[in-house]
Amino acid sequence: MKICVVGLGYVGLPLATALAKNYSVVGFDINWSKIKELKTGYDRNNEIKKSLILNKNLNFSADSKKIKGCNFIVIAVPTPVDQAKRPDLTPVIEAAKTIGKNLSSGSIVVLESTVYPGVTEEVCVPILEKTSGLKYKKDFNVGYSPERINPGDKIHTIDKVVKVVSGDTSKTLVVIAQVYGSITKIFKAKSIKAAEAAKVIENTQRDLNIALMNELKIIFDKMNLDIADVLEAAKTKWNFLPFYPGLVGGHCIGVDPYYLAEKAKILGVHPEIILAGRRVNDGMASYHANKIIKAIIGKGIVVKSSRILILGATFKPDVKDMRNSKVRDLADELRKYGCDVEFFEPMVDKKEIWGYENIKKNKIKSKTYDLVIKAVNHKKIGKIQFDYEI
Repeated sequence: MKICVVGLGYVGLPLATALAKNYSVVGFDINWSKIKELKTGYDRNNEIKKSLILNKNLNFSADSKKIKGCNFIVIAVPTPVDQAKRPDLTPVIEAAKTIGKNLSSGSIVVLESTVYPGVTEEVCVPILEKTSGLKYKKDFNVGYSPERINPGDKIHTIDKVVKVVSGDTSKTLVVIAQVYGSITKIFKAKSIKAAEAAKVIENTQRDLNIALMNELKIIFDKMNLDIADVLEAAKTKWNFLPFYPGLVGGHCIGVDPYYLAEKAKILGVHPEIILAGRRVNDGMASYHANKIIKAIIGKGIVVKSSRILILGATFKPDVKDMRNSKVRDLADELRKYGCDVEFFEPMVDKKEIWGYENIKKNKIKSKTYDLVIKAVNHKKIGKIQFDYEI
């Protein structure tokens, strides 16, 4: 068996390197510069060891013709939302087209990208049939195995997290289970749609739990009550789930609920709780900005041209990824008030972040700030003093 992983981001690369321990693997990505980096053993996300990337069983390419020699193909591309917060399946659709043009009879195509139930069979299959000229279930089969990669997490790695697998037939499922079973423990879902739904509710549940904590924070702030003290007491009960308030960004938790919401709307169901949670979480940057402005005024400082340093810019601690980071929304809100905002983001080696200066750690002491905000709890921030914590 020869495997091809299509998409070499934070999901595809760990999968490709893990599979290469037991199989011959082609890692395909349309980004030529990324392919050049990977061929030297460099991972721009700093997640995978060089020795794993340079495994002789693993070959990287931006040439789609390399897919032709593979009979087990995995789609691991992003699934974002558009400006209207609706699912943007363009990466999945384009990946399916590329695979279809190079699909060999007898192949299995597995989708890993987070989608709403039905995408694998109702969106991908017709594209694969049309572009390949092959017949579904006669010439090729499909499955779904949702990604569970957690960027920056060195404990819950791909080989230590249970992998949900599903296939369109029992024979397909046996093969998919065998491939993923070579990496980690597996769970066989009853259907492809069940596996798709399982993934999207995992992140929706987390989003809603954080939304509850954010709403509670707003309430307790009005009472001058520290929510950290409340949670410390509450979590002593055996069945209390310890979630915490914060800015919800990134490419999963703040995005995936919109996929489930879209499917609900198609079915004529208005997903009230799901969308309410999204509104609460999306509004937290503005909430914190207003609190910060009041804190500046409370110090007797003129808001306009006040100097603010924000510690951290990525969407979560100890990662380089800034995609959909709500810290940007916070900075933009403060700029609207006329604040002069700068960043200290030790995970990102850039002089500018979103048009704001990103200073070095050794320059912090030489500058004077009216307020220092700790937005992301990076280990590299260390013991830098701050006035306000998100």
